[in-house]
Amino acid sequence: MKVLIIIPAYNEELNIEKTVKDVINNSKYDYVVINDGSKDKTKEVCESNKFNLVSLPVNYGLTSAIQVGMKYALKNNYDIAIQFDGDGQHEAKELSKLVEEIEKGSDIAIGSRFVTESKPKSIRMLGSNLITFITKLTTGKTIKDPTSGMRAYNKDAIKELVYNSGLSPEPDTIVYMLKKKKKIKEVQVEMKERELGESYLKPIRAMKYMINVFCSIIFIRSFTKNT
Repeated sequence: MKVLIIIPAYNEELNIEKTVKDVINNSKYDYVVINDGSKDKTKEVCESNKFNLVSLPVNYGLTSAIQVGMKYALKNNYDIAIQFDGDGQHEAKELSKLVEEIEKGSDIAIGSRFVTESKPKSIRMLGSNLITFITKLTTGKTIKDPTSGMRAYNKDAIKELVYNSGLSPEPDTIVYMLKKKKKIKEVQVEMKERELGESYLKPIRAMKYMINVFCSIIFIRSFTKNT
């Protein structure tokens, strides 16, 4: 199968070179970096390394960056597209596990930290647990790592993301896909903590993120027709 790794990047000048070289050296798949209007030297780092790059003129946000990547995948006839964060937390050696799961028949494969490992007890994981609970409540399915940014999509799921502009690379889209009878499987993977740079999810923004996800799942995605 033809596989594309989509690497969204916003202000990741300290991480993007290492991340892309990890994909190049430790996987056999194609990749594209989607520079989401970074204000730092992310674009320059990619250009100096001659990375495959699509650079957006302004910061549109993660949803738009992933949609651009999915459109690229569809236009170039890829069978599988994998979201792979540009901050260095994901490891390319784990990518083949997601591809294998799609090849077995899943529509979406989630790189999960908690298939065989227990969640740590923390405020951060409390939010994850709440999303897991709401997802179970609305779909009957348990997703143990709903906020994972490492996800593989087959061609049908790629088309859903391309043609439905209301979908985002967030947990509420997983609920939408489950309601659409998509087969979703979690695969145990290892992830690292961010080493360099800062996450865009500061405490207040993280709180707003959780509220938006909850509202979207409860008031929008839970009403998706089971077709």
